[in-house]
Amino acid sequence: MTTIAKRWQEWASFALGLWLAVSPWVADYAGHPAATANAVFLGLGLALGSHFQAALDDCQGEWLNLAAGAWLIAAPFVLGFLGEMVPAATSVAVGSFVAILAGSALSVASQDVH
Repeated sequence: MTTIAKRWQEWASFALGLWLAVSPWVADYAGHPAATANAVFLGLGLALGSHFQAALDDCQGEWLNLAAGAWLIAAPFVLGFLGEMVPAATSVAVGSFVAILAGSALSVASQDVH
């Protein structure tokens, strides 16, 4: 039961990663280079990492997802695209969801240990 409960979070993170990777073109902010590069690289990394975590049943990668979520929340401030509403909102929203999903999966994993 615990594995199934954790896997939905990984597949949700996979879908969020794919969305993030294509969002510069779908949401029409590809003209902002920093936001586009951040979205594409982090989106592909998140999607690939989540896929391998689900396939290998590895909870250690959830810490990377948590870090990726935190970075996505901070990225508009750090990379200077806070003034661009769509890329900033996309980055913060996806980052928040990814961090929540990673925290949830880590919580399930810690319950499995006890």
